[in-house]
Amino acid sequence: MLREPAELTIDAEGNVSLPLGLLAEAGLSPGSRLLAYSAGDGRIILRREEDAMRDLLERGELR
Repeated sequence: MLREPAELTIDAEGNVSLPLGLLAEAGLSPGSRLLAYSAGDGRIILRREEDAMRDLLERGELR
């Protein structure tokens, strides 16, 4: 559960920075590899790369 919402802004180059506290709550640390993809309904999904790849190989799709 997200305890402290973070408001993010997309900069002129299209980059978004996530606060370290938010990443730490998700169990991520600097250097963690993530996969980002669109859910097709206006949401952007961030997943640990290893979890996303496992889903893709086992189920043939990203969830």
